[in-house]
Amino acid sequence: MISSKACGKQQLVLKKAPLSFRPLIFPYTEIHSKLYLCANLIIDTIALRAYWRQTFMGKKKFILSVLFFSILWMLQAQDRGFIVETVDQAPDFSMELTDGRQIKLSELKGKVVMLQFTASWCGVCRREMPEIEKQIWQAFKDKGLMVIAIDKDETLEKIEQFIAQTGISYPVALDPGSNIFEKYANPKAGVTRNVLIDKNGTIVFLTRLYNENEFNSLIEHIKTLLK
Repeated sequence: MISSKACGKQQLVLKKAPLSFRPLIFPYTEIHSKLYLCANLIIDTIALRAYWRQTFMGKKKFILSVLFFSILWMLQAQDRGFIVETVDQAPDFSMELTDGRQIKLSELKGKVVMLQFTASWCGVCRREMPEIEKQIWQAFKDKGLMVIAIDKDETLEKIEQFIAQTGISYPVALDPGSNIFEKYANPKAGVTRNVLIDKNGTIVFLTRLYNENEFNSLIEHIKTLLK
């Protein structure tokens, strides 16, 4: 457990440092505020190395501090709002598609499944979905891949407009009340995320937001699972 006293000391050092030593830190990503503050101070700790050693702690303690905050920073990066992890069995659920069909996730065992959590108000989703259509759905839909978008708590009319605007052709499921979303992510977490599930129903890859390198890794995982 990180004490507020320790965080306070680091804030004091940061405030005393020259402005040129205060780099921008990471934005908030669904983690408790004290942990968030301390994890992000790794950036400032590195930038303030000489200043830190003179005002707060010796060399050995400084090294331990860097290691400690590096671990916290990695935990923050890995969190990303998911409540599931790779190697978990994908939580099962029933869904209704926009065409009225009813599907249960467990009925899709034997196929590689990608769940794409989305919403019409999400700008990142709007950038990602045409790429999913082109690079994933059209490339692998005849090779054993099922892609299903899960639209977070919107009406059928709104979803149909969203589909037309993004030009996608892969299936979209309704998620009234965000019940499906909350099986995979924290209720207040951001919506843009993909969950890749293997033929046995095991989660093998998770993405958050739209990062080109991570998106390419997603494609490579799909290729491997479909072999």
